[in-house]
Amino acid sequence: MAKVISEKAVEAASEVKMVEIKHMQTMKDASGDDVEVLDYAESKPVDEAIAEAEARKAKLEALVVEVDAELVEYNAIKDA
Repeated sequence: MAKVISEKAVEAASEVKMVEIKHMQTMKDASGDDVEVLDYAESKPVDEAIAEAEARKAKLEALVVEVDAELVEYNAIKDA
């Protein structure tokens, strides 16, 4: 699922920067062409969005380490 991220306009008095995140889906139109369709949109403070992205990145990096270890084991069995 693709995302479209942009700065969200807020009142001048507010010091909290906000982002708008549009979650998109690719679907087929009547003629069979791919089109991007808005699934849902959300707004959140930019600091919160950064923290969530960093946490997601850490989880994915840990998953890559696990998969690399699996590949080493599979290749060891294959080469034995």
